[in-house]
Amino acid sequence: AASKLEVSMPAVVEVESGDTARIECNFYIPGNGSYTYINWFYMDRNNRVSLCRITGSEILEESTDYKGRLSVGEDKALSIRRVTVQDARTFVCQVGAGTHGVGENRTEIHVYKVPEAPEIMANSGGISVQSSSIPEIARCISRNSFPPPNITWHKNGEQLRPEDKTVKMPTTLTRESSGLYTVSSTLFTHVTREDRNSFYHCSVHYWLRGQQHAVESRRVNVTVFYPAQHVKLQVMPSSAPVKEGDDVKLVCEADGNPAPVFSFYKRKLEGNWQDLTSLADTNSGVLNLYDVSKNSSGLYRCQTLDLDDMGQLEKDVELVVNYIEGVHVKMEPSSPLQEGDSVRLSCDAYSPVALNYQWRDGKGRKISEGNQLFLSNLTFETSSNFSCRVIAPSVPGLEQSEQVAVAVQGKPRIVAISSPLYVRQDEVVNLTCKAIAFPRPSVHWDVNGTAHEYVENQHIASNLTVRVNHHLLQAGATCKVSNALGVSEKHIQLLDQKTAESKGVIIVAIIVCILVVAVLGSVIYFLHKKGKIPCGRAGKQDITKPEARKDKNVVEVKSDKLSEEAGLLQGANGEKIPATDQVGQNVVHCPS
Repeated sequence: AASKLEVSMPAVVEVESGDTARIECNFYIPGNGSYTYINWFYMDRNNRVSLCRITGSEILEESTDYKGRLSVGEDKALSIRRVTVQDARTFVCQVGAGTHGVGENRTEIHVYKVPEAPEIMANSGGISVQSSSIPEIARCISRNSFPPPNITWHKNGEQLRPEDKTVKMPTTLTRESSGLYTVSSTLFTHVTREDRNSFYHCSVHYWLRGQQHAVESRRVNVTVFYPAQHVKLQVMPSSAPVKEGDDVKLVCEADGNPAPVFSFYKRKLEGNWQDLTSLADTNSGVLNLYDVSKNSSGLYRCQTLDLDDMGQLEKDVELVVNYIEGVHVKMEPSSPLQEGDSVRLSCDAYSPVALNYQWRDGKGRKISEGNQLFLSNLTFETSSNFSCRVIAPSVPGLEQSEQVAVAVQGKPRIVAISSPLYVRQDEVVNLTCKAIAFPRPSVHWDVNGTAHEYVENQHIASNLTVRVNHHLLQAGATCKVSNALGVSEKHIQLLDQKTAESKGVIIVAIIVCILVVAVLGSVIYFLHKKGKIPCGRAGKQDITKPEARKDKNVVEVKSDKLSEEAGLLQGANGEKIPATDQVGQNVVHCPS
């Protein structure tokens, strides 16, 4: 057992700024003796400053700096509320026990403040790979920490370390009026063109309860300036061959940053170069060519100029504009064509690519393929505008067409006329005459009236409006169509509609009578076959004879059924008469 007074305290107490620090003071007095007093001090440099004195149950605070923030527990432990960084000092517990003397010990208060997340600010102006001095990449600031933390720099996740003339990261430490620290660090390092895709961040490291912790900033990327090493020139759009009439872009791209100045040229036949820069966007590197033709074909050059080191690069591209020209249709024979003739149409064209030929009629319908079209047995109806459509299969959308008129000549042919025409006296009617011919014919009528003509292709139609009189009804009208090659005419017959109606009534009456007789005959024949009508001479039955006599007179029919092959019945005189006549006479022959 200890033979003297002993005081034990923790060597270090860690507390976060703003929290409560509790400092324990445990002591041992031999013989289970009691203390006489307990004094608490804190060290200010090498001087002791009294905090409080405890005698029995009385606590006397003596420090004005900690007034209102101190408390002593039943175990005599000292608690300091609302700890600040100024409380980071040494505290002494002194115990007096009468004859056992005085003992004391001390505890060091460590106050900490977790730093705020670091702020990082990247260089916004851009950095050149050709910079002679070490350029600034970014700055990192950590605020309100205690004790002061350390700052490290990282590129693409890997920590950077200072290297003479290559990597520098000076740090500045500032103590604020609150006692907290602000730490800032700046990263200086050279960059390469690969660093255009690099990301940088900083980390703030601090200690807490014997362990190191870190807070990271966000990742930042800096703009890197570097000269172009390669240049590319291409025709856009590149998915399909270029044809006449297209809009084309020549796009020049360089892998430098910032983009260099672009210039465009086209090689002329003489071998020198034509400057097209005035037509281009020199900043974006685009040369627009609108509605290109075969003359737009040729070798184009893009030239770049880097304003940083005045370096130049160039690239050439061949522009091929596909075209079709010289489409021509030849007709054999070329002399005027008559109805019944034949003609051959031949189509020719030139293009640097393979061509297909199609023939279409005047309505746009495809009628044949190949560069020749043969038409035989021509008629007026054949006359039309035929077109030869020349297509380049390897160049979508590239085609040309040429039309040719096939005109068949001949004297007029009347194809439609309104005859016969049923009319009434004094009625106003339209007489129509339609003909086809080439050259265009003229139409004449032999009666007076108002004529209207309509022309469509080789067809001509004439409508004559006239009032019907007795002479017109008797004589009719004649349509005469003529051109330089001949004359055709046709007569229009006019019929009185009243006469036609009377004749129609008579015909209907006769038809009805025939139908009635036929039906009646059929009914009588049907009843006879069923035995409803007995036999007798001339179609009569003798009802005055006695019953016995009647029994002896057995009816004998010469034929049980009609001859279906000939449709005839035998008469009394041996003649054969049609069944219809027999039905009409209602005669059945029996033996006497």
